[in-house]
Amino acid sequence: MSTDDPARTAAAGGRATGQEQGPRHVPVMLGRCLDVLAPALAEPGAVVVDATLGLGGHSEALLRTFPEARLVAVDRDPAALELAGRRLAPYGDRASLVHAVYDEIPAVLERLGIPRVQGVLFDLGVSSMQLDEADRGFAYAQDAPLDMRMDQSRGLSAAEVLNTYSHGELARILKVYGEERFAKKIASVIVREREKEPFTTSARLVDLVRNAIPAATRRTGGNPAKRTFQALRIEVNGELAVLDRAIPGALDALAVGGRIAVLSYHSLEDRLVKQYLAAGATSTAPPGLPVVPEEYQPWLRLLTRGAELPTEAEIEENRRAAPARLRAAERIRERKADRG
Repeated sequence: MSTDDPARTAAAGGRATGQEQGPRHVPVMLGRCLDVLAPALAEPGAVVVDATLGLGGHSEALLRTFPEARLVAVDRDPAALELAGRRLAPYGDRASLVHAVYDEIPAVLERLGIPRVQGVLFDLGVSSMQLDEADRGFAYAQDAPLDMRMDQSRGLSAAEVLNTYSHGELARILKVYGEERFAKKIASVIVREREKEPFTTSARLVDLVRNAIPAATRRTGGNPAKRTFQALRIEVNGELAVLDRAIPGALDALAVGGRIAVLSYHSLEDRLVKQYLAAGATSTAPPGLPVVPEEYQPWLRLLTRGAELPTEAEIEENRRAAPARLRAAERIRERKADRG
């Protein structure tokens, strides 16, 4: 979710945004995101979607930079919507804020009567508003209830996952989502320890993970619990499954000439985004055709060479920017499926 300081915290494996507005809180790669989207948003009546509103930092910059554009911003966190609403109030009806998850963007646009949009921005992960509020349970640096839900009104909490998933399920999410080498060992310890007392707070889990990992491994790579917390957060919020639906939905919503920019903060997100953008920018024609029919031609044009990284100056200004990866593309034609 993009907001005051959408820079991520590498330690928490997610995006971070400052709660207070000020010069310290600069959205990661903001200038580059605006540059990428600019050619599509300069015309009057352009619509841009901020798929991850947060506290509204990216959204405010979009509204300020493109005074003829309309903004549709979504977020699954009601608290973020309330705070961002205050920030964006001066822009009046140019900004429509919607409580939704970003895989629901096509339905949101349909309800608003918007057939196509000229820009979409994703800033993935967890915001620092969520990281910094103790009762959310995202951060391993402070003891807090193990919740980790971006929308606390729905779904299983991290504690419920820890206390109810089987050993195999726990090992799978730790290995796949956390890329944790010691997933099976950590899962075994979790299952054993929850029999003594159910998990409720983060400090106990941090200690358990630290003790489960060999001492030689603990000496490098930061807090050994970061991969477990990342895995739990992704599982609790269904982040990869949601993203797997959201990127195709956002691409379908783009008008010809429209542009998408996606900031990712760990390899699983970035890999998924790369696959969708690369597929759209690749010809699907069988080899040897003398003339390639339109339906086989690329319908996206990549705007970034690989994944662009933040500058050293950005990272120095905000260490949470370090894991950011930006990919962008432009829609260059309609597809038969779009024409029904």
